[in-house]
Amino acid sequence: MENAMVIDKLYKAFGQDILKMDTGSDILSVTVAQPVIHEVIRFLKEDPQLGFQMLTDLCGIHYPDRGLPLGVIYHLHNLTENFRIRIKTFVTTADPAVPTVSGLFSSANWMERETFDFYGILFTGHPNLKRILNVEYMDFFPLRKEYPLEDPTREDKDDRYFGR
Repeated sequence: MENAMVIDKLYKAFGQDILKMDTGSDILSVTVAQPVIHEVIRFLKEDPQLGFQMLTDLCGIHYPDRGLPLGVIYHLHNLTENFRIRIKTFVTTADPAVPTVSGLFSSANWMERETFDFYGILFTGHPNLKRILNVEYMDFFPLRKEYPLEDPTREDKDDRYFGR
């Protein structure tokens, strides 16, 4: 399987909804519009030539300086061809909704819960979207870059020991 064949099939099926392609690294990366993310993942899994039958990973990202700051990254793997692909989609913090892919890949269930737990991305249609690692009453999402990394009022720490 070659990048060119995958790119060609995706452009033919989704056209303008493919926002960006990156072949610069060791893995093909495709950014798609949020409304079609579920259809793209389904297409990659069910197309007989592509056959990405394994969801290796699903995670959230937060780029606060971008227009669409929250994102979800999916890593899919075609085991027979040993070919991997990275699919990305981005949403706003005002409407952080992405359709669930847990109906396509059962392994997505807990990964989507973890992404919700840490980034606040809502997976519409998820069968049990609730916090999985943090306490239920937590009212913020700890991996968003909205909070300082350290408490500036701490007096018990000497920065010389941390290379600063």
